[in-house]
Amino acid sequence: MFDILMYLFENYIHSEAEIYAEHNELTDELLRAGFNKPEIYKALNWLEQLAELQHSDEIPYLNAYPQHAVRIFTESECEMLCVECRGFLMFIEQIGVINSAVREMVVDRLRALDKPFITIDDLKWVILMVLFNVPGSEFAYSQMEKIIFNEPAEVLH
Repeated sequence: MFDILMYLFENYIHSEAEIYAEHNELTDELLRAGFNKPEIYKALNWLEQLAELQHSDEIPYLNAYPQHAVRIFTESECEMLCVECRGFLMFIEQIGVINSAVREMVVDRLRALDKPFITIDDLKWVILMVLFNVPGSEFAYSQMEKIIFNEPAEVLH
């Protein structure tokens, strides 16, 4: 499912291409690209749920967290997110790229990926996808892009 999300993000959202495709057209394109229907439906559902997160009354925590709330991860979240991932989430929150509400949206979408282990690269892309869908987050989105694309290469001696 994550590969489909990346495909959609890179080919539609990140490239600023026309993203108003019909559900059936999009499914057909993804099938032609080699993805299978169950995974396509999961990915499209994941995106729909992401869009609903910002408007949902069912998720009261989005507006309930104080600005500098500390996140205590559950045991299952710690199994899914390594120390590096949890540290990165804390780092980007501390430097103001995301706030506690967006952090919770990110954690929610990570859990919805249904992956036993999230890599740091997966985490960064999910953060970018979430920021793209949060109104008024253009500056944060551009900061996150810089973090992803301007990472220093390994030092050569």
